[in-house]
Amino acid sequence: MTGGDDELIELAKRGDQEAWRALYRAHAGRLLVWLSTRPSGDTSETAEDIASQAWLTAAERVHDFSGTSDDFAGWLFGIARKHAANTRRRGERRRTHPVDLGGADTMGTLPAVPGPEPAVAAQDWVVRALATLPERERDVVGCREVVGLDVASTATALGISAVAVRVAHHRGLRRLRSIVGDGAGQDGSSARSLSR
Repeated sequence: MTGGDDELIELAKRGDQEAWRALYRAHAGRLLVWLSTRPSGDTSETAEDIASQAWLTAAERVHDFSGTSDDFAGWLFGIARKHAANTRRRGERRRTHPVDLGGADTMGTLPAVPGPEPAVAAQDWVVRALATLPERERDVVGCREVVGLDVASTATALGISAVAVRVAHHRGLRRLRSIVGDGAGQDGSSARSLSR
């Protein structure tokens, strides 16, 4: 092993497929959840697209990474943050937001199909609550509370100091508590669960 890399990272650097699978299993779900809480700015690219770009970049640049498999999360999330920022800028330049084509009259009515509405509604509530926060607080609370990154990994992912992470986390949770109040949210969760 070289300078602080653990065995899993060393194997991934050598192209070991099992090591990459282990890193993917450990971080892919959290990355996708985190990206879905951030506004993309370009409706043509989804959180899955940005996550894919981040994984490809990580695979290309893993030889430059040094640290443990736990440190890998912050590095990967930082790559994804930069891809998301590029996507947002590109979307603003291209203005790729959908246009109204005349509403349901033009498109016709589609039959209702049962789906995962309760789960989507709960996720939507979280995304809307996070959207009320300033960008830094939203990103920090998303990293810490939604996907469970530690302070160091969050700092690496967002390109800010650990102190800034702690301050933004505290402020973001305080704002969310004031938004939610002492009552329960739409999904029945208490505002106290936001402060963990």
